Amino acid sequence: MHQFWLERRPHNGLTYEAYVAAWEEALRQPLAGLDAQARRYLYYRRYNYERARRVAEAYRMSERLARALAAIKEPQLWMVLTEDWCGDSAYSLPVIAEAARRSPLITLRILRRDENPDIMDRYLTRGARSIPKLVAFAEDGTELFTWGPRPAEAQALRDQLKAEGADARQLSQALIDWYEAGGWQQVDTELAERLEAIQEAQRLSSSR
Repeated sequence: MHQFWLERRPHNGLTYEAYVAAWEEALRQPLAGLDAQARRYLYYRRYNYERARRVAEAYRMSERLARALAAIKEPQLWMVLTEDWCGDSAYSLPVIAEAARRSPLITLRILRRDENPDIMDRYLTRGARSIPKLVAFAEDGTELFTWGPRPAEAQALRDQLKAEGADARQLSQALIDWYEAGGWQQVDTELAERLEAIQEAQRLSSSR
């Protein structure tokens, strides 16, 4: 079992509501007096807040995910490592939050990546601290599944463009365009797949 689980750090993470409240508080920070980097991150936060709000308003859960959530029999804790300046997170986290909200057996807690580097380093993506990263745990700390930092189709697009020589700005814009075209709905599909997989594994285990 992970030491961070024994220390109950995931359990003591932010609720989604507290995370959004802190996000909104950060947006009230005046630009005056900020250096160039701080200004840039404040802009990211503003853009992402609007993106997340649009996703939350537009999202309608699929029947497939609703069934998978209804089939959960034991409590789960969903830990998400993220930051509010992350574009991928702006499109994905509202879907994750609504899925957790739908099941009384899921507790969602959010940890800021930069405040928890030791935990983040256990869930690297190709050696990078890519976010968001969702890790689902059973009550005893057993890892049930992970997801992130973005849907498989978005990752494939990014990999292809990078191989073709796209720079960071081009990669970012291509992903934003993909999400804005409705790609964020793939988060729903992939969450359903993850839940169905662990439920099937549990079914096979209990039938032995």
